[in-house]
Amino acid sequence: MKIAVLPGDGIGPEVTREAIRVIEALDLGIALAEAPVGGAAYKAQGHPLPPAALAVAEESDAILFGAVGDPDCDRLDRHLRPEQAILGLRKALTLFANLRPARVFKGLEDHSALRPEVASAIDLLIVRELNGDVYFGEKGFRTAVDGSREGYDVMSYNEGEVRRIAHVGFRAAQGRRGKLCSVDKANVLETSQLWRDVVIDVARDYPDVALEHMYVDNAAMQLVRNPGQFDVVVTGNLFGDILSDQASMCVGSIGMLASASLGERQTAYGTYGLYEPIHGSAPDIAGKGLANPMATILSAAMLLRHSLGLADAADRIEAAVAATLEAGVLGRDLGGSAGTTEIGDAVLARL
Repeated sequence: MKIAVLPGDGIGPEVTREAIRVIEALDLGIALAEAPVGGAAYKAQGHPLPPAALAVAEESDAILFGAVGDPDCDRLDRHLRPEQAILGLRKALTLFANLRPARVFKGLEDHSALRPEVASAIDLLIVRELNGDVYFGEKGFRTAVDGSREGYDVMSYNEGEVRRIAHVGFRAAQGRRGKLCSVDKANVLETSQLWRDVVIDVARDYPDVALEHMYVDNAAMQLVRNPGQFDVVVTGNLFGDILSDQASMCVGSIGMLASASLGERQTAYGTYGLYEPIHGSAPDIAGKGLANPMATILSAAMLLRHSLGLADAADRIEAAVAATLEAGVLGRDLGGSAGTTEIGDAVLARL
């Protein structure tokens, strides 16, 4: 088994290091291959996703990704900015399904932006489509009739793209509580009308799953009003990006949410995927040992479960994280004082 380790920028290397320590402590015989991406790769090799890094990813069974983003690179042409590393990997490896679980760990109810009794009911999974929408549509600048500058981004989905992510959502719901909420904006957007029509069609293959539809503005409201009503949420790239970040604050901190980006490729052990915390590179605290590594450690657990078929090892990591949090070992994002390495040490102790 081989994992490509792409630490990236800012706090990426710090939090990735703690996840690697946890994986190595389990003594699973996994080989690790590291390569630079993002701003670090641009500064060293002139591109955020060098061919060598892509090759390391392609030759592995899964990817553990840190974070990308570097203020020094903000004025580069868009195709050279650090964020193109993650977008490029998703496109090159056809990673179209992003799984973002959100649940409140015992002891963290008071850290949510919501009332504890509301937050304690959160246990949902957001399934976000990754290869379409405005992120990959035609975009650019043009001159309007009056001579002013105009920017445009085209939102589009074809039927096949919606159909394959809908299947992922329905299958995920079958493995959970049997409820799927499809989020769109069909009352305004033709793209969303196609989305809704296709999801309804796919639903015929899953009679055991209860399907409902919700406009994205209402979904955002319901996520803070009554998040316990959601089981699995399936939605497009833009809406999923926004709602999953909102969900992170509902559970207490963006430093707690893991994610998996999966495609159709199967390895000898499971489904090939890229695993990363949903937080960014946080350059303001990089190198200070302040970052919470929990989301990356939980991402490593998802990697073991989905891509390497090591569910028992994943369960052990998640149990160790839960025990660490319940013991009050909290990062600064959760009002505690534990640093990056201290949190990693506490998880290791509970393995």
